[in-house]
Amino acid sequence: MIKNLIKIGVVFGAALLMTSCFNKSQPNYQYFPNMYAPVGYEAYQEVDGVPFGGFEGKMEAQLPAEGSVKRGWMPYEYENTNEGYDAAKAELRSPLLTTEENMATGKELYGIYCAVCHGNKGDGNGILAQREKFLGIPKYNDPARAITEGSIYHVIMYGKNNMGSHASQLDTQERWQVVQHVLKLKADLK
Repeated sequence: MIKNLIKIGVVFGAALLMTSCFNKSQPNYQYFPNMYAPVGYEAYQEVDGVPFGGFEGKMEAQLPAEGSVKRGWMPYEYENTNEGYDAAKAELRSPLLTTEENMATGKELYGIYCAVCHGNKGDGNGILAQREKFLGIPKYNDPARAITEGSIYHVIMYGKNNMGSHASQLDTQERWQVVQHVLKLKADLK
């Protein structure tokens, strides 16, 4: 019994001895210390003597590489002009297949972002039109407008007249899904 207590005491004492000098904020050995404690550069600070080639022009903040694209953003080649609208209306086509899933998602997104003005049927009689907050919201089957999938996408992207852009709320795929639903509503209005 006493031998067991002595063994436990020795093990406990050794563990205490090994951990008593340990400081978690400063480990004893560090290999490649810059991986653990990086150099903190200030934005727009001039930098001298940086290893591995340093920064171009000795400036910390650099411009993105030419041709780089922000993550999650797809380039859109049509400008926010009347000419860009006409070109999108004539040329732009949906890359999505018309599937039940895309139609269901498009209907759901339409209900969230569009129906409040354009109405659930696309007749321009949404709740805001009924309350006369916005007047003159056109129907989707208006022959003077002759909307196409390209024109719908362009208007969602940039907005038109009183309608603002919805590009920040809908990603590229979601915009095309809404376009599919709008075209279905247009066909149902005839």
